[in-house]
Amino acid sequence: MDFRIMGLESPLLSTLQHMMDLTEDAADKSVNAPTRTYVRDAKAMAATPADIKEFPNFYEFVVDMPGLKSGDIKVQVEDDNILLISGERKREEEKEGAKYVRMERRVGKFMRKFVLPENANIDAISAVCQDGVLTVTVQKLPPPEPKKPKTIEVKIA
Repeated sequence: MDFRIMGLESPLLSTLQHMMDLTEDAADKSVNAPTRTYVRDAKAMAATPADIKEFPNFYEFVVDMPGLKSGDIKVQVEDDNILLISGERKREEEKEGAKYVRMERRVGKFMRKFVLPENANIDAISAVCQDGVLTVTVQKLPPPEPKKPKTIEVKIA
């Protein structure tokens, strides 16, 4: 509400108006607003579809990566249970005399994060990129041996 429009112009009301304007500006730049990095990462994740398959002995993550070389793709494990696939598709350099008429292919960063199951063997992960398709294979740990009952010797007192 602008007090000057209502014909109530005074130093006190001007100060109140200024304080209200500052409060509104602060609300726009809320601490809870997502950071630029978060928004960029969220867009990169949304634009990178993936398939996940489970086999008896391993998991397979399949991500389309058309036009990328293996050096453009990074596969990592974070915090012992997060599989991170990331990279960047760069725009082709324009050749002399050529200009784009239409640009529809996506360029920029891409990323996907997957929480690995408890039985994933993070020491046995392989990644292969063939014909524009990245396949990351995560071996499963063998199931734990069932615990055998412990026999306690009964002594005679």
